[in-house]
Amino acid sequence: MHGSLPELLRWLDLAGVFANAVLGGALARRYRFDPIGFAVLATVSGLGGGMIRDVLLQHGTPIALTDNAYLLTALAGAGFAYLVATEGSAWHSVFPFVDALALGCWAAVGTQKALLFGLDWLPALFLGTVAAVGGGIIRDLCVGNVPTIFGGNTLYATCALVASGVMVVMKDAGLTTAGSLLATAVGALLCLMARWRGWMLPEGVDLGSRRVGGRRRGS
Repeated sequence: MHGSLPELLRWLDLAGVFANAVLGGALARRYRFDPIGFAVLATVSGLGGGMIRDVLLQHGTPIALTDNAYLLTALAGAGFAYLVATEGSAWHSVFPFVDALALGCWAAVGTQKALLFGLDWLPALFLGTVAAVGGGIIRDLCVGNVPTIFGGNTLYATCALVASGVMVVMKDAGLTTAGSLLATAVGALLCLMARWRGWMLPEGVDLGSRRVGGRRRGS
């Protein structure tokens, strides 16, 4: 055990760090960043969600700053993306799985950690979702993009929310270890299915307009 995290929880957390760091490094490659750019973007991508989670929990210094494995894992992800071309058909075949794994891992870990520290199910759902998407939001903002979870893309934050819900149910049933694995798998599989089937949430609607004579008029 490291701190208050069970070993399985820690390894899932590190898996999410590496996957998100690789995604950050892939974006750095797309923008032709230098090694410092790779390291910075991969680090904020890999550690951002977990650090937001730990700061909101207010149970001491974020684990990314007390366990060297976290920063080293993020830098390893940066190095991987720097040395291995994250482009072309091979990368586009692997990318969805890396992205889905990162989301599933962090949704499960964020939710379980919130529950371990005594939070109720609703804030645990919120924290699991924030942990899963927080690093991606910071990564997008760093390069001046609108965060992809804000719309126009296949389900992502919704998948994290569902995975967090699975973790809450399994934890309540006393199946914490199985719940961590199942929540990770559910979040990852739902993310992959949404990407392959094109599942998206609807855009905003206008309830203040109606159709009259085949045309839309304001009410």
